[in-house]
Amino acid sequence: MKIVVACGGTGGHAFPGLAVAEELRARGHEVVVWDSGRAIESSVMKSWTGPTFSTGARQLTARNAFANLRAIIRCRSEMKRTQPDALLAMGSYSSLPPVIAAHSRKVKVFLHEANTVPGKAVEFLSRFADAVAISFAMTTRHLPGVKTVCTGLPVRAAISRGRRFDFIPPNAFVVFVTGGSQGAHAVNLLLVDALRLLKTELDKRQASSTPQPLNPSTARPLYVIHQTGAKDETMVKDAYANVSLPARVHAFESEMADAFASADIVVARAGASTCFELAACGKPALFIPLPTALRNHQHFNADAFAAKGAADEGDQAQLAARQVFRYLLEKYDHPGHLTRMAERMRALATPDAAAKVADLVCGREVP
Repeated sequence: MKIVVACGGTGGHAFPGLAVAEELRARGHEVVVWDSGRAIESSVMKSWTGPTFSTGARQLTARNAFANLRAIIRCRSEMKRTQPDALLAMGSYSSLPPVIAAHSRKVKVFLHEANTVPGKAVEFLSRFADAVAISFAMTTRHLPGVKTVCTGLPVRAAISRGRRFDFIPPNAFVVFVTGGSQGAHAVNLLLVDALRLLKTELDKRQASSTPQPLNPSTARPLYVIHQTGAKDETMVKDAYANVSLPARVHAFESEMADAFASADIVVARAGASTCFELAACGKPALFIPLPTALRNHQHFNADAFAAKGAADEGDQAQLAARQVFRYLLEKYDHPGHLTRMAERMRALATPDAAAKVADLVCGREVP
Protein backbone atom coordinates (compact mmCIF):
# COMPACT_ATOMS: atom_id res chain seq x y z
CA MET A 1 0.00 0.00 0.00
CA LYS A 2 0.93 3.64 -0.48
CA ILE A 3 0.23 5.44 2.78
CA VAL A 4 0.55 9.08 3.79
CA VAL A 5 1.11 9.89 7.48
CA ALA A 6 0.32 13.54 8.25
CA CYS A 7 1.83 14.37 11.61
CA GLY A 8 3.11 17.93 11.63
CA GLY A 9 2.57 20.63 14.21
CA THR A 10 4.24 19.77 17.52
CA GLY A 11 6.30 16.87 18.82
CA GLY A 12 3.18 15.58 20.57
CA HIS A 13 1.61 14.90 17.18
CA ALA A 14 4.77 14.13 15.21
CA PHE A 15 6.35 11.48 17.43
CA PRO A 16 3.27 9.19 17.51
CA GLY A 17 2.84 9.59 13.76
CA LEU A 18 6.46 8.70 13.11
CA ALA A 19 6.09 5.61 15.32
CA VAL A 20 3.23 4.40 13.12
CA ALA A 21 5.12 5.35 9.96
CA GLU A 22 8.05 3.19 11.06
CA GLU A 23 5.69 0.30 11.81
CA LEU A 24 4.04 0.58 8.39
CA ARG A 25 7.38 0.81 6.61
CA ALA A 26 8.63 -2.26 8.49
CA ARG A 27 5.64 -4.14 7.08
CA GLY A 28 6.73 -3.29 3.56
CA HIS A 29 4.36 -0.43 2.79
CA GLU A 30 5.38 2.68 0.89
CA VAL A 31 5.13 5.50 3.43
CA VAL A 32 5.49 9.26 3.01
CA VAL A 33 5.41 11.55 6.04
CA TRP A 34 3.73 14.90 5.56
CA ASP A 35 4.53 17.84 7.82
CA SER A 36 3.55 21.49 7.67
CA GLY A 37 7.06 22.66 6.84
CA ARG A 38 7.48 24.90 9.87
CA ALA A 39 10.96 25.31 11.35
CA ILE A 40 9.76 24.11 14.76
CA GLU A 41 9.22 20.62 13.32
CA SER A 42 12.76 20.15 12.06
CA SER A 43 14.28 18.78 15.28
CA VAL A 44 11.52 16.19 15.53
CA MET A 45 11.20 15.19 11.88
CA LYS A 46 14.91 14.53 11.40
CA SER A 47 14.44 11.13 13.04
CA TRP A 48 12.46 9.99 9.97
CA THR A 49 14.73 8.75 7.18
CA GLY A 50 12.01 8.14 4.59
CA PRO A 51 10.43 10.53 2.06
CA THR A 52 8.65 13.66 3.26
CA PHE A 53 6.36 16.33 1.88
CA SER A 54 5.61 19.76 3.34
CA THR A 55 1.99 20.85 3.06
CA GLY A 56 2.25 24.48 4.09
CA ALA A 57 -0.55 24.04 6.65
CA ARG A 58 -0.91 26.77 9.25
CA GLN A 59 -2.84 27.16 12.47
CA LEU A 60 -6.60 27.43 12.04
CA THR A 61 -7.18 31.17 12.29
CA ALA A 62 -8.94 33.61 9.99
CA ARG A 63 -5.59 35.21 9.28
CA ASN A 64 -4.28 31.91 7.88
CA ALA A 65 -7.35 31.09 5.77
CA PHE A 66 -5.66 31.72 2.42
CA ALA A 67 -2.49 29.89 3.47
CA ASN A 68 -4.56 26.84 4.39
CA LEU A 69 -6.54 27.05 1.15
CA ARG A 70 -3.23 26.98 -0.74
CA ALA A 71 -2.17 24.04 1.41
CA ILE A 72 -5.34 22.11 0.50
CA ILE A 73 -4.70 22.73 -3.20
CA ARG A 74 -1.05 21.69 -2.75
CA CYS A 75 -2.07 18.49 -0.93
CA ARG A 76 -4.70 17.64 -3.53
CA SER A 77 -2.16 18.07 -6.33
CA GLU A 78 0.34 15.83 -4.55
CA MET A 79 -2.28 13.15 -3.98
CA LYS A 80 -3.29 13.27 -7.62
CA ARG A 81 0.37 12.76 -8.53
CA THR A 82 1.18 9.96 -6.05
CA GLN A 83 -2.27 8.30 -5.67
CA PRO A 84 -1.97 7.00 -2.09
CA ASP A 85 -4.29 4.27 -0.82
CA ALA A 86 -4.81 5.77 2.62
CA LEU A 87 -4.08 8.78 4.79
CA LEU A 88 -3.43 8.68 8.53
CA ALA A 89 -3.66 12.12 10.15
CA MET A 90 -2.55 12.60 13.75
CA GLY A 91 -4.59 15.68 14.62
CA SER A 92 -3.81 19.40 15.05
CA TYR A 93 -4.11 22.09 12.39
CA SER A 94 -1.67 20.21 10.17
CA SER A 95 -4.30 17.53 9.57
CA LEU A 96 -6.91 19.74 7.92
CA PRO A 97 -5.42 20.28 4.43
CA PRO A 98 -4.36 16.62 3.99
CA VAL A 99 -7.73 15.26 5.14
CA ILE A 100 -9.78 17.65 3.01
CA ALA A 101 -7.58 16.82 0.03
CA ALA A 102 -7.81 13.07 0.66
CA HIS A 103 -11.58 13.20 1.00
CA SER A 104 -11.89 15.09 -2.28
CA ARG A 105 -9.70 12.46 -3.98
CA LYS A 106 -11.69 9.58 -2.40
CA VAL A 107 -8.63 8.37 -0.47
CA LYS A 108 -9.39 6.43 2.72
CA VAL A 109 -8.96 8.65 5.77
CA PHE A 110 -7.99 7.55 9.29
CA LEU A 111 -7.44 9.87 12.23
CA HIS A 112 -5.74 9.48 15.56
CA GLU A 113 -6.75 11.50 18.63
CA ALA A 114 -4.08 11.58 21.30
CA ASN A 115 -5.92 13.30 24.13
CA THR A 116 -8.88 12.42 26.31
CA VAL A 117 -10.89 15.31 24.85
CA PRO A 118 -10.69 15.65 21.04
CA GLY A 119 -9.26 18.79 19.55
CA LYS A 120 -11.28 20.92 17.14
CA ALA A 121 -9.45 19.50 14.13
CA VAL A 122 -10.26 15.86 14.89
CA GLU A 123 -13.79 16.71 15.97
CA PHE A 124 -14.43 18.46 12.64
CA LEU A 125 -12.49 16.06 10.41
CA SER A 126 -13.97 12.90 11.95
CA ARG A 127 -16.96 13.27 9.60
CA PHE A 128 -14.60 12.46 6.71
CA ALA A 129 -12.83 9.56 8.42
CA ASP A 130 -13.33 5.84 7.96
CA ALA A 131 -12.35 5.48 11.62
CA VAL A 132 -10.72 7.39 14.46
CA ALA A 133 -8.09 5.70 16.63
CA ILE A 134 -8.18 6.96 20.22
CA SER A 135 -5.74 6.81 23.11
CA PHE A 136 -8.26 6.82 25.96
CA ALA A 137 -11.47 4.77 25.96
CA MET A 138 -13.34 7.75 27.44
CA THR A 139 -12.79 9.74 24.22
CA THR A 140 -15.58 7.80 22.51
CA ARG A 141 -18.24 9.82 24.31
CA HIS A 142 -16.91 13.00 22.69
CA LEU A 143 -17.23 11.61 19.14
CA PRO A 144 -20.86 10.44 18.84
CA GLY A 145 -21.73 8.72 15.59
CA VAL A 146 -18.07 8.17 14.70
CA LYS A 147 -16.37 4.77 14.47
CA THR A 148 -13.66 4.81 17.15
CA VAL A 149 -11.05 2.18 17.95
CA CYS A 150 -9.08 2.35 21.20
CA THR A 151 -5.45 1.74 20.26
CA GLY A 152 -3.57 3.71 22.88
CA LEU A 153 -1.00 6.28 21.85
CA PRO A 154 1.97 5.12 19.75
CA VAL A 155 5.33 6.05 21.22
CA ARG A 156 8.81 5.85 19.77
CA ALA A 157 10.17 2.34 20.22
CA ALA A 158 13.51 3.74 21.35
CA ILE A 159 12.04 5.85 24.16
CA SER A 160 12.01 2.95 26.61
CA ARG A 161 15.50 1.73 25.67
CA GLY A 162 17.44 4.56 27.24
CA ARG A 163 20.37 4.18 29.60
CA ARG A 164 21.17 6.34 32.61
CA PHE A 165 23.64 9.08 31.76
CA ASP A 166 27.03 7.90 32.96
CA PHE A 167 28.05 11.39 34.11
CA ILE A 168 25.30 11.46 36.75
CA PRO A 169 26.43 10.09 40.15
CA PRO A 170 24.93 6.61 40.55
CA ASN A 171 23.29 7.47 43.88
CA ALA A 172 21.88 10.84 42.76
CA PHE A 173 18.23 11.83 43.13
CA VAL A 174 17.40 12.95 39.58
CA VAL A 175 14.55 15.31 38.72
CA PHE A 176 13.78 15.70 35.02
CA VAL A 177 11.80 18.85 34.11
CA THR A 178 10.26 19.16 30.67
CA GLY A 179 7.61 21.41 29.24
CA GLY A 180 7.67 19.61 25.90
CA SER A 181 9.70 20.33 22.78
CA GLN A 182 8.80 24.05 22.96
CA GLY A 183 9.35 24.41 26.70
CA ALA A 184 6.97 25.89 29.29
CA HIS A 185 7.98 29.23 30.80
CA ALA A 186 5.73 29.02 33.86
CA VAL A 187 6.97 25.51 34.69
CA ASN A 188 10.57 26.62 34.19
CA LEU A 189 10.20 29.50 36.66
CA LEU A 190 8.36 27.38 39.22
CA LEU A 191 10.81 24.49 39.14
CA VAL A 192 13.94 26.62 39.15
CA ASP A 193 12.81 28.14 42.44
CA ALA A 194 11.60 24.82 43.89
CA LEU A 195 14.80 22.99 43.01
CA ARG A 196 16.98 25.72 44.47
CA LEU A 197 15.04 25.33 47.72
CA LEU A 198 15.53 21.56 47.55
CA LYS A 199 19.27 22.00 46.96
CA THR A 200 19.51 24.30 49.99
CA GLU A 201 17.66 21.83 52.22
CA LEU A 202 19.79 18.89 51.14
CA ASP A 203 22.97 20.93 51.65
CA LYS A 204 21.83 21.69 55.20
CA ARG A 205 21.26 18.01 55.83
CA GLN A 206 24.66 17.15 54.47
CA ALA A 207 26.30 19.69 56.72
CA SER A 208 24.45 18.40 59.77
CA SER A 209 25.91 15.57 61.80
CA THR A 210 22.41 14.43 62.78
CA PRO A 211 21.00 11.87 60.32
CA GLN A 212 17.48 12.46 59.01
CA PRO A 213 15.09 9.84 60.44
CA LEU A 214 13.08 9.45 57.26
CA ASN A 215 16.06 9.12 54.97
CA PRO A 216 19.21 7.56 56.40
CA SER A 217 21.04 8.15 53.11
CA THR A 218 21.48 11.89 53.62
CA ALA A 219 24.42 11.97 51.24
CA ARG A 220 22.27 11.33 48.19
CA PRO A 221 22.98 14.32 45.91
CA LEU A 222 20.49 16.18 43.75
CA TYR A 223 20.86 16.28 39.96
CA VAL A 224 18.56 18.04 37.49
CA ILE A 225 17.83 17.45 33.83
CA HIS A 226 15.85 20.33 32.34
CA GLN A 227 14.42 20.77 28.84
CA THR A 228 13.66 24.48 28.75
CA GLY A 229 12.63 25.54 25.28
CA ALA A 230 14.74 28.05 23.37
CA LYS A 231 13.77 31.21 25.27
CA ASP A 232 14.62 30.05 28.79
CA GLU A 233 17.78 28.00 28.31
CA THR A 234 20.24 30.67 29.46
CA MET A 235 18.06 31.79 32.37
CA VAL A 236 17.72 28.25 33.72
CA LYS A 237 21.41 27.46 33.28
CA ASP A 238 22.40 30.60 35.17
CA ALA A 239 19.91 29.94 37.97
CA TYR A 240 21.31 26.48 38.67
CA ALA A 241 24.90 27.63 38.33
CA ASN A 242 24.32 30.37 40.91
CA VAL A 243 23.54 27.75 43.58
CA SER A 244 26.04 25.16 42.31
CA LEU A 245 23.26 22.74 41.41
CA PRO A 246 24.56 20.09 38.98
CA ALA A 247 22.29 20.11 35.94
CA ARG A 248 22.01 19.16 32.30
CA VAL A 249 20.08 22.01 30.67
CA HIS A 250 19.11 22.13 27.01
CA ALA A 251 16.54 24.04 25.01
CA PHE A 252 15.67 20.74 23.31
CA GLU A 253 16.72 17.46 24.88
CA SER A 254 17.96 15.32 22.01
CA GLU A 255 18.51 12.25 24.20
CA MET A 256 15.05 11.90 25.72
CA ALA A 257 15.30 8.14 26.20
CA ASP A 258 18.41 8.53 28.35
CA ALA A 259 16.89 11.49 30.19
CA PHE A 260 13.84 9.41 31.12
CA ALA A 261 16.04 6.44 32.08
CA SER A 262 18.06 8.69 34.39
CA ALA A 263 15.11 10.26 36.19
CA ASP A 264 13.69 9.31 39.57
CA ILE A 265 10.72 11.60 38.92
CA VAL A 266 9.61 13.73 35.98
CA VAL A 267 7.88 17.10 36.24
CA ALA A 268 6.05 17.81 33.00
CA ARG A 269 3.11 19.18 31.12
CA ALA A 270 0.39 16.60 30.48
CA GLY A 271 0.30 16.33 26.73
CA ALA A 272 -0.79 12.83 25.73
CA SER A 273 2.55 12.01 24.11
CA THR A 274 4.42 12.86 27.32
CA CYS A 275 1.96 10.84 29.42
CA PHE A 276 2.32 7.69 27.35
CA GLU A 277 6.08 8.02 26.95
CA LEU A 278 6.35 8.14 30.73
CA ALA A 279 4.18 5.03 30.91
CA ALA A 280 6.44 3.25 28.42
CA CYS A 281 9.43 4.13 30.60
CA GLY A 282 7.66 3.44 33.90
CA LYS A 283 8.53 6.87 35.33
CA PRO A 284 6.44 8.54 38.04
CA ALA A 285 5.43 12.11 37.35
CA LEU A 286 4.14 15.36 38.70
CA PHE A 287 1.96 16.75 35.93
CA ILE A 288 1.36 20.49 35.69
CA PRO A 289 -1.19 20.76 32.86
CA LEU A 290 -1.14 23.72 30.51
CA PRO A 291 -4.06 25.81 31.82
CA THR A 292 -4.83 27.28 28.40
CA ALA A 293 -4.94 23.90 26.62
CA LEU A 294 -8.00 23.58 24.40
CA ARG A 295 -10.97 22.23 26.36
CA ASN A 296 -8.64 21.73 29.32
CA HIS A 297 -7.57 18.43 27.77
CA GLN A 298 -4.22 18.31 29.60
CA HIS A 299 -6.03 18.30 32.93
CA PHE A 300 -8.14 15.35 31.84
CA ASN A 301 -5.04 13.53 30.56
CA ALA A 302 -3.29 14.07 33.89
CA ASP A 303 -6.38 13.08 35.83
CA ALA A 304 -6.60 9.76 33.97
CA PHE A 305 -3.07 8.87 35.12
CA ALA A 306 -3.42 10.32 38.61
CA ALA A 307 -6.59 8.28 39.16
CA LYS A 308 -4.50 5.13 38.74
CA GLY A 309 -1.88 6.27 41.24
CA ALA A 310 0.79 6.61 38.54
CA ALA A 311 1.21 10.36 38.82
CA ASP A 312 0.23 13.45 40.77
CA GLU A 313 -1.30 16.60 39.35
CA GLY A 314 -0.71 20.22 40.29
CA ASP A 315 -2.70 23.28 39.26
CA GLN A 316 -0.33 25.86 37.80
CA ALA A 317 -2.47 28.74 39.10
CA GLN A 318 -2.35 27.38 42.65
CA LEU A 319 1.18 26.02 42.88
CA ALA A 320 3.97 27.88 44.64
CA ALA A 321 7.64 26.98 44.54
CA ARG A 322 7.65 26.03 48.23
CA GLN A 323 4.81 23.54 47.65
CA VAL A 324 6.70 21.87 44.81
CA PHE A 325 9.86 21.83 46.95
CA ARG A 326 7.99 20.06 49.76
CA TYR A 327 6.47 17.61 47.29
CA LEU A 328 9.88 16.70 45.86
CA LEU A 329 11.43 16.49 49.32
CA GLU A 330 8.70 14.06 50.36
CA LYS A 331 9.52 11.88 47.36
CA TYR A 332 13.23 12.12 48.19
CA ASP A 333 12.55 10.96 51.74
CA HIS A 334 10.17 8.16 50.71
CA PRO A 335 11.63 6.42 47.64
CA GLY A 336 9.15 3.60 48.10
CA HIS A 337 6.39 5.99 47.05
CA LEU A 338 8.14 6.52 43.73
CA THR A 339 8.63 2.78 43.28
CA ARG A 340 4.89 2.18 43.64
CA MET A 341 4.05 5.05 41.28
CA ALA A 342 6.51 3.68 38.72
CA GLU A 343 4.85 0.26 38.82
CA ARG A 344 1.43 1.81 38.27
CA MET A 345 2.74 4.02 35.51
CA ARG A 346 4.22 1.07 33.63
CA ALA A 347 0.90 -0.76 33.90
CA LEU A 348 -0.65 2.02 31.77
CA ALA A 349 1.78 1.57 28.88
CA THR A 350 0.46 0.63 25.44
CA PRO A 351 3.47 -0.98 23.73
CA ASP A 352 1.41 -2.33 20.83
CA ALA A 353 -0.33 0.97 20.00
CA ALA A 354 1.64 1.62 16.80
CA ALA A 355 0.86 -1.90 15.56
CA LYS A 356 -2.85 -1.42 16.34
CA VAL A 357 -3.01 1.87 14.45
CA ALA A 358 -1.16 0.29 11.53
CA ASP A 359 -3.64 -2.60 11.54
CA LEU A 360 -6.51 -0.13 11.38
CA VAL A 361 -5.00 1.74 8.42
CA CYS A 362 -4.32 -1.54 6.61
CA GLY A 363 -7.88 -2.77 7.10
CA ARG A 364 -7.08 -5.48 9.62
CA GLU A 365 -9.17 -6.28 12.68
CA VAL A 366 -7.84 -4.46 15.74
CA PRO A 367 -7.98 -6.57 18.91
